[in-house]
Amino acid sequence: MSTVSLDVHLTPEQLAAALRSDVLQGLADSPKWLPPKWFYDSRGSELFDEITRLPEYYPTRTERELLRRSAGEIAMVSGADTLVELGSGSSEKTRLLLGAMRDAGHLRRYVPQDVSVSALGGAVEQIGAEFPGVEVLGVVGDFTGTLEALPGGRKRMIAFLGGTLGNFVRSERADFLGEVAKVLASGEKLLLGVGLVTDPAVLVPAYDDAAGVTAEFNRNVLRVVNRELGADFAPECFEHVALWDSVNEWIEMRLRARTAMTVTVADLGLTVDFEAGEEMRTEVSAKFRLPGIEGELDEAGFDVVGQWVDERRRFALVLGERR
Repeated sequence: MSTVSLDVHLTPEQLAAALRSDVLQGLADSPKWLPPKWFYDSRGSELFDEITRLPEYYPTRTERELLRRSAGEIAMVSGADTLVELGSGSSEKTRLLLGAMRDAGHLRRYVPQDVSVSALGGAVEQIGAEFPGVEVLGVVGDFTGTLEALPGGRKRMIAFLGGTLGNFVRSERADFLGEVAKVLASGEKLLLGVGLVTDPAVLVPAYDDAAGVTAEFNRNVLRVVNRELGADFAPECFEHVALWDSVNEWIEMRLRARTAMTVTVADLGLTVDFEAGEEMRTEVSAKFRLPGIEGELDEAGFDVVGQWVDERRRFALVLGERR
């Protein structure tokens, strides 16, 4: 039997305070912005799951196929006996890594980390049942602020998959990778799943699908703010925008006000004016070139010891070792 437990380092009160802080700062800024992590209430998670099945959205299936092909080699190169997954969600793709580590005779412990207690609790129970004899410790926390809460070890591999690293701008990535380096001992590993720079004709439709699912996902952040902070956003009055920024090499998602309007966020005592056509940034999704991500890892204290790239060169798994 597996040992299954949950360790809470982020309370609902702390999460609510973070939302208040982000909304207050983002709506007061110019241009306005909201962080992408607030897309993911239960409805947002359902919409994102739908997005991953759309024909235009290649990243999830490309990464899954890469993991299916490469998990055995990753397990051998890493030599890890503990897999720590940041932003684990349902832990679906991670099963490929866990299975490979088990088959290699290495797997001792799995540590999924996520902000959602309900999603994490379900995943912990399922993984525990599927991988008997493996210690499963769920950590409720935000990967940008509670890395120090991760359990220690000497043969850990932290996995940060799904291209989520691209949601940080360059300075934020440097801070994040530096914090990951601080919690790892020399020789421990970091596995990144990153989207690569490719044809904008392929990239943009992945974030602006014909069925309009991504548009609903984008507008969902307004519904979250309405529900949690007593705001009166009219989501239907905002148009979904996705564009390729060739200078920063990222996809940028925005919400564009269709008309001039005034929005009140009651719980913050905040009134915000939008001009007709004004755009508010809700997400960046940076795409990488392999030399660039190697350089960023090097600056943070990692040596790249493995790379796996799909045949269309749209996505990569990059394994770094802490110096």
